[in-house]
Amino acid sequence: MTLELDTRQRAMLMEMGVHVWLPEPEGVAASAPAQAEPTPRSAQAQSPVRAAAPAVPNRPSEPIPVQRVAAPQPVTAAAAESGAPLDLAQLDGSGLAQAAATCQACGLCAGRKQTTLQALPSPYQADWLVLGDPPDEDEDRLGQPFVEQTGVLLDNMLKAVGASRAGAGAQGAYLSNVVKCRPPAGRVPQGTELAQCAQYLQREIALVQPKIILAMGRFAAQTLLAEQAEQAALPLGKQRGQVYRYQGIPVVVTYHPKVLLRASADKAKAWADLCLAMDVLDGAVK
Repeated sequence: MTLELDTRQRAMLMEMGVHVWLPEPEGVAASAPAQAEPTPRSAQAQSPVRAAAPAVPNRPSEPIPVQRVAAPQPVTAAAAESGAPLDLAQLDGSGLAQAAATCQACGLCAGRKQTTLQALPSPYQADWLVLGDPPDEDEDRLGQPFVEQTGVLLDNMLKAVGASRAGAGAQGAYLSNVVKCRPPAGRVPQGTELAQCAQYLQREIALVQPKIILAMGRFAAQTLLAEQAEQAALPLGKQRGQVYRYQGIPVVVTYHPKVLLRASADKAKAWADLCLAMDVLDGAVK
């Protein structure tokens, strides 16, 4: 199909960030491009041109805020502006997972296949909350945190302290990612995106009521130590060996299992971190 656009119309479309080679929707007159329906986010993510372009959130030329407002999901409407509070306080485990699956509150949603926040049974309590870095390709594909060889190693680490992802109470370990969507093209999440998704983490904590949080990886540590600027700025190796607090809950920082698979020498350090966490649970360390 060839678009019948004059030079002025093409210039207007280009200024709006619309590629003139894309076909117009059925029934939309070529002479009225300003009323054309914005390309859905899912179509943008599938476009090979957009996928190859660097991820720049909230570009003025792309009508992202309009798409968020138009989406029917409550989370999208509540988060039309970046940083807006999400209405999560009354959600149970199932509702929270559904909210995450449809969330478009930040630019990370453009890169996901599915979120890694899984529905929780109600009621559910686990003494351990293990928080990992942003989802990788495998976690995005399978829709859960800590999978494949990374998950096998973590499961073995948890078994050594008498806990498991399938357990509850003192033997339970609830697993989560610091953000619930894989960043587009695996890019680094921005500070605003980490802060926005932390609202889901806060609701997870309220539901799970953990007694210890194990922060595995630099982004997990960065989020949990956000209110302690000096500590948050340190490399992870310097953050280890101390007990911090997030929402009043003790936090121990350690290496992500993916790092341990590459650097076996750090496994002894990770075991020391697990021992510190166990001492906190036993009351030996405050």
